[in-house]
Amino acid sequence: MRRRVVITGMGVITPLGHSVAEMFRALVEGKSGVGPISRFNARRFPTTFAAEVKDFDLGRWVRDAGRWSDCGVNTHFALAAAQQALQDAGLVEGESPAVDRTRFGVYLGSGEGIQDFHNLMSLIGENYRRASRDVDVPSFARDGMARFHAGREAEQELHTTPAHVAQEFGLEGPNFNCLTACAASAQALGEAAEMIRHGDADLMLSGGSHSMIHPLGLTGFNLLTALSTFNQAPEKASRPFDATRDGFVLGEGAGMLVLEELEHAKKRGATIHAELTGYGSTADAFRVTDSHPDGRGAIACIRGALKDAGLSPSDVGYVNAHGTSTQVNDKVETLAIKNVLGEGAYRVPVSSTKSMLGHMIAAAGATELIISVVAMREGVLPPTINYEVPDPECDLDYVPNAARAKRVRHVLSNSFGFGGQNISLVASRF
Repeated sequence: MRRRVVITGMGVITPLGHSVAEMFRALVEGKSGVGPISRFNARRFPTTFAAEVKDFDLGRWVRDAGRWSDCGVNTHFALAAAQQALQDAGLVEGESPAVDRTRFGVYLGSGEGIQDFHNLMSLIGENYRRASRDVDVPSFARDGMARFHAGREAEQELHTTPAHVAQEFGLEGPNFNCLTACAASAQALGEAAEMIRHGDADLMLSGGSHSMIHPLGLTGFNLLTALSTFNQAPEKASRPFDATRDGFVLGEGAGMLVLEELEHAKKRGATIHAELTGYGSTADAFRVTDSHPDGRGAIACIRGALKDAGLSPSDVGYVNAHGTSTQVNDKVETLAIKNVLGEGAYRVPVSSTKSMLGHMIAAAGATELIISVVAMREGVLPPTINYEVPDPECDLDYVPNAARAKRVRHVLSNSFGFGGQNISLVASRF
């Protein structure tokens, strides 16, 4: 028999709160975390809004916060959410029963680190030669060596965040990071669970952290025409499954979970929030930005997660959708859900919490699994807000505009990323 994996700790930093309880309460109340961008002057961009994390203070969560001053917010958010998850699991070093730290690993889906945008653009401007219309590279290199910061440059590497988390909390087991776009933290959770199942670890701190709310991130997504440009009412911009949807809204933050082998958790008397029973992973192998129009990757992914969990389609009680609010994603995800769940799909509540949190990119999947687990535990399903104009091609029950009381035993959380990476996770009541 394979080793069973349970969830014993959860923590978040989001645009709607800096704890799981605060975030979930805001979601149930249908609040939006979207507003005008305050981090930089975005007035000349086609999109001028995002879902930013507000009033964040790393010093509230970790000792000697100043030692992380050269890190990006991806690491700051990860450290804070990790502290919450470990505290929730009763695993804060020095305050908990001893566990083998060499069997306690880290697997994150964390995005790129700090962007030294001001120095980069300033140096390009100062070394631009109008006559030849190019940059004087030797001069740029000389000035860059004097002005760029070695530590901050290193923070752009993707391995740094899990390394910092391991260092801060003394986690000496396997250490990995993956960045499969919007599916990253969901994939990290699935792979972390596999490590526990196969006996390579007893516990894994897993999840994701990301922010692309910076000029380069906004530029890239605007060039792809993927972002909503509903600047007149930012809080209504994220409209998943609505016929008038015009793109997604950038969000940011972190979601972290402690995954643990069942018998290990029982032995130390841990509180078990849920069991992670199913993991599916596929690739569309189609296009960099678009899902396959027939939903073949998403369909296979959901089927794979249910098979891994040993469940039939009729067992699914709630779906937390990827639900980005783009025309293609919402249509294809609806198609995939209907294909797998059959006629029963019309009886299963589906909601997109991106309507309130925005799209947290690499951190989205882990945060949405946490939401799914709390919804199952509390018997309350969060809504899809801003759902006003039905789309004939999106005809499921999207829990429109108001939370709903419903007890469920199994939840499905989908994460479908740019590049065609598909991840589905199943969590079950324990």
